[in-house]
Amino acid sequence: MQKNTMRRVAVAVLAALATTAALAQEIIVAPPPPRVEVVPPPRAGYVWDPGHWRWRHGAYVWIAGHWQRVREGYHWVPGHWVQHGPNWRWVEGHWA
Repeated sequence: MQKNTMRRVAVAVLAALATTAALAQEIIVAPPPPRVEVVPPPRAGYVWDPGHWRWRHGAYVWIAGHWQRVREGYHWVPGHWVQHGPNWRWVEGHWA
């Protein structure tokens, strides 16, 4: 297996593990609507990761958007909330 292919497989496995760990926590209260953020002008070599709500200590807390350094050959998938029946789960942002 080529080094580049091995790296992609490793990244995919780590992303799947992170997603599985994130999905383990279910929250019954739906997240609030996203806040309106002023997205800064494009920055060479970086992609904007939008802000989002995180569940901490029994309440939602806003996490501001930030820059992610670009990874050659990948695209950024922002974290997002997924509803499963009455429950909500956070899926971490990751490179795919």
